[in-house]
Amino acid sequence: MAGMTRAAKTATETSGDAGWTEEELSGVRGRLQGEIEELNAEVARAESQIASGDISDSAGDDQADAGAKTYEREREIALTLNARDLVAQNERAIARIDAGTYGVCESCHKPIGKERLQAFPRATLCVSCKQREERR
Repeated sequence: MAGMTRAAKTATETSGDAGWTEEELSGVRGRLQGEIEELNAEVARAESQIASGDISDSAGDDQADAGAKTYEREREIALTLNARDLVAQNERAIARIDAGTYGVCESCHKPIGKERLQAFPRATLCVSCKQREERR
């Protein structure tokens, strides 16, 4: 651990304390990477649907049809933005694995908890810090 910053040493030590093996981290990385690929495919599909929704298609529609098409388009855009956000969160989790800080709370720098990360591998805060954040 020579040459590591204090935070990196703490992160490495706490990652070890949390019981993460290289094999487990590799599994988490694979799961996150798989989700990234699925989400990117979903984004590409949704973007092509949004792009194919030509404005001239609504010529002659009544207000209800136009409203339904607008609602559906906005829904597709919202789902696409959500998928992009999940991709970013997954990429951030992979970067934390690479940096040796995976499993360390970004707020209090204590271990997040293995069970929490197994259920939600993108977690960046321990349960206590997340609860405190939600109360604000």
